[in-house]
Amino acid sequence: MSETEVTTAPRPLLLADGRPADRAWSLDPALKHLNHGSFGAVPLVAQERQELLRVEMERSPVVWFPALPQRLAAARVELADFLRVSADDLALVPNASAGASVVYAALTLRPGGEIVVTDHGYGAVTMGAERLARRWGGRVRTARVPLNADADAAYEAVVAELGDATELVVVDQITSATARRLPVERIGAEARRRGIPVLVDGAHAPGLLDAPLADATYDVWTGNLHKWGCAPRGTAALVARGPLRERLYPLIDSWAAADPYPDRFDQQGTIDATSYLAAPTSLGFIERTWGWPAARRYMDDLADYGASVIGSAVTGLTGTDSAVDVGRPVPGMRLVRLPDGLASDRVEADALRDRVALELGVEAAFTSFDGIGYMRLSAHVYNTAADYEYFAEECVPALGKWARGN
Repeated sequence: MSETEVTTAPRPLLLADGRPADRAWSLDPALKHLNHGSFGAVPLVAQERQELLRVEMERSPVVWFPALPQRLAAARVELADFLRVSADDLALVPNASAGASVVYAALTLRPGGEIVVTDHGYGAVTMGAERLARRWGGRVRTARVPLNADADAAYEAVVAELGDATELVVVDQITSATARRLPVERIGAEARRRGIPVLVDGAHAPGLLDAPLADATYDVWTGNLHKWGCAPRGTAALVARGPLRERLYPLIDSWAAADPYPDRFDQQGTIDATSYLAAPTSLGFIERTWGWPAARRYMDDLADYGASVIGSAVTGLTGTDSAVDVGRPVPGMRLVRLPDGLASDRVEADALRDRVALELGVEAAFTSFDGIGYMRLSAHVYNTAADYEYFAEECVPALGKWARGN
């Protein structure tokens, strides 16, 4: 959040015909949707495109599936253009965690090998690293990065964990639980100098960052297009360069197994690949309607406003400053500290998420870091200032009661 309190609400975005932006989505109007960052939201035009593709698939599956690799290759060209990378470097996977699993499966058994992660890492990806380390008879080393660490401090914390036994570094470009950036370019450059491969988890980066791979110094990057890009769920990119590239294979062996990377990812038996084919529709919808730069500015301004309004309400309730310094904030995402006693660990945070949705009618994200609970705001173009004002006025008092055990 900005150092100065944000008091001016950004004007809501409108569609080309003057309707509110949320009319382009099928989100439940009975709920307030303040958690775009977890699962995204798919605009109606992309849902309709995917449904037409599914109808085509079911009408003639014997025609559809043999022709699918060529159609996926064409879609990769459009998605690569959005990410500003070569289509020859980009494979399609269901999500960023699947991309990480592809990398884990490609690494040669290294007895006693170590994997370096951070304490900001996405839980499922870290679990995969731990499973790989167990297979090696090695261990995971966790770099402790203070929440408010600047780029230098974060870099030093990760590099301090590198050693002769390090076989892989896994680091988030944008952290999920703490909504901050890590200096993946500098970490990648140092790891490359030492001959250590780096996997960057860019799950939140597509759409939120203008060119997430512009200064890439790492071997493999994976990011979700179904979050900020609003693609149909189950759409992510895996971008590989360097020595690991030709060792990457899809998690399902199929008839394209002998093809080079990334072509071998374009044939996966009878999976429903319509999410991949419809993804360019989502990206193009936002570009044509507002333009991605304008959309990002709106998301960022709205997240600032939301954090100010909700943070002020929490501070007024508790008497404790709820503003959070995350060191390197990202567009469209903010943290607000919750009243003590809420979301002190991941299990409690998830339970709070479910209770807020059920009892207060708000889809929101709650996270935990170092035993402290936070509300993670993640704004998109269909959100408005009124969404955050509602939460501050109607929901913060309830959080206060719950924190007191009432």
